[in-house]
Amino acid sequence: MTQSHDDAEFAVLPTEEASSPAEQWLAVPSDERVSTFQALPRAEAAEVFQALDPSEQVVLLDALPVQERRIWIRLLPLDATADVIQHAGNDEERVALLDLLDPVTRVEVQALLAYADDEAGGKMNPRYARLRPEMTVEQASFYVRHQTGRQIDLIYYLYIVDDHDHLVGVLSFRDLLTARPQARIGEIMRRDFTAVHEDDDQETVARVLQNAGLLAIPVVDDAGRMKGIISADDVLDVLQDEATEDIQKLGGVEALDLPYSRTGVLTLVRKRAGWLSILFVGEMLTATAIGFFEHELERAVILALFLPMIISSGGNTGSQAATLMVRALAIGEVRLGDWARVMRREFVTGAALGLILALIGVARVLTWHYAFGSYSDHAFELAATIGAALLGVVLWGSLIGGMLPFALRRLGFDPATASAPFVATLSDVTGLVIYFGVAKFILLPAL
Repeated sequence: MTQSHDDAEFAVLPTEEASSPAEQWLAVPSDERVSTFQALPRAEAAEVFQALDPSEQVVLLDALPVQERRIWIRLLPLDATADVIQHAGNDEERVALLDLLDPVTRVEVQALLAYADDEAGGKMNPRYARLRPEMTVEQASFYVRHQTGRQIDLIYYLYIVDDHDHLVGVLSFRDLLTARPQARIGEIMRRDFTAVHEDDDQETVARVLQNAGLLAIPVVDDAGRMKGIISADDVLDVLQDEATEDIQKLGGVEALDLPYSRTGVLTLVRKRAGWLSILFVGEMLTATAIGFFEHELERAVILALFLPMIISSGGNTGSQAATLMVRALAIGEVRLGDWARVMRREFVTGAALGLILALIGVARVLTWHYAFGSYSDHAFELAATIGAALLGVVLWGSLIGGMLPFALRRLGFDPATASAPFVATLSDVTGLVIYFGVAKFILLPAL
């Protein structure tokens, strides 16, 4: 049975169930992507192109003929076009992409490129529906119909500005459609609106937009002049990018600039080697700490058997606390001023967790003693040492993991730098000191 031409075109991309166009695209071998894209029907190709990450869009555009390149880059909204140009490899490529735009769009995109790509100004769309407060509802309705699809890419809300472009009010379509035709816009607009500053970080913008429950949010400058809007779709991309970066940092990896599949092996080595080296040097301190307590180990070799269990408990607890705090700070659940409250909570939580693990550790020592006759005549002293050490190590690990992200934020660093491996390494070293310190006062005097 022969396959129809339409069916063949539809089957160009993999059709895995519940996969997005971008995921299907990444499943296509790199050397076949250009020919695969050119074989797609125009509507399907547009869906794929718009779903791709800017870094992927740049690669695809570079491989297409100039005429096709001009068609596809002009399909994107202004803010997405700016993102693509920012991801170009060098200035020459950026200029070549800018030359593909019409003169008006080129000027608007260049204005966006003046902002950093992680600022509100770099994420905004400068085209929006603007009205004057002296307009009537009838005039405003005619104006909006005239502008839709021509000079404005998307319309969620109507923004009212004065003669100097200061934002003075916001109006929803519902309010516009239900108002009297002769009513003035200034009479029905909302003067209590939410806006973000053009220099605000993209995470701040995403949080404000999410908390406000809006489809789009206006961007203003220091003087309150309207500069553009940021839509909820842009925020979703920001949240995904920031979550990806935080997860990579929490794993002890420097954030990748490109998707993993497009990151070269040498880049992966460079991104991972730094943290691994720092952590390795940190673990050297573990050997130093053990050497400091060499005399105690010679007197009670049995302590070495429980060493991995003790230090790993502190590291695991610290990693848990750090992960919770980094995420809570990132989404605004806690603020810097909450550090004292968080410390109290982590103290109580760490004490409770430490007590649970201490009881398990004590039960383990006593069970082995009564079942197999282990640990000679000092089983109770050893059990008390293990229990007290676990309580102290877990409590301390919880405090380290909970407080380190606050300290980093206070110093101006990304809290995600308090990665799980880093906290675990720090907890290992301090845990050894706690463990041998407890043994010195409980177990060693009984020997």
